[in-house]
Amino acid sequence: MSEKTLAERVVGRMYENDWFSQWLGIERVEIASGRCVLKMKIRKEMLNGFSIAHGGITYSLADSALAFASNSHGRKSVSVETSISHTVSLREGEEITAVAEEVSLTDKIAVYYITVSNHTGKTVALFKGTVYRTSREWEPGEVHGTH
Repeated sequence: MSEKTLAERVVGRMYENDWFSQWLGIERVEIASGRCVLKMKIRKEMLNGFSIAHGGITYSLADSALAFASNSHGRKSVSVETSISHTVSLREGEEITAVAEEVSLTDKIAVYYITVSNHTGKTVALFKGTVYRTSREWEPGEVHGTH
């Protein structure tokens, strides 16, 4: 078995204490430096009064992907601005996937685009997140990426 990467170790530690992501049923599909792929299934208690997924559900999945991708370099990072466009409604039982990709990384600020798609690959939401990169490290001496 190969040793886990810094990104996998950091995200593993984050997920262990992330009760909300666990409640959502988020599965980690891929964790890499500056990138994250997550998936989850829409459950009945996630539906709104229109019997479609509450917008906060896709937002929350994308926000978790942002958190994991932005911390994957080993520096503790927190969101400072996010936005989402919901393009397709979701129903109970649908599986959705969020792909977070880093588009800009500097010493203090990083920007990520997250695409959320359904089980057929259709884009259901587009999310943009900006994070502040603190000087605190998850594992001192193991930081990678711009600093």
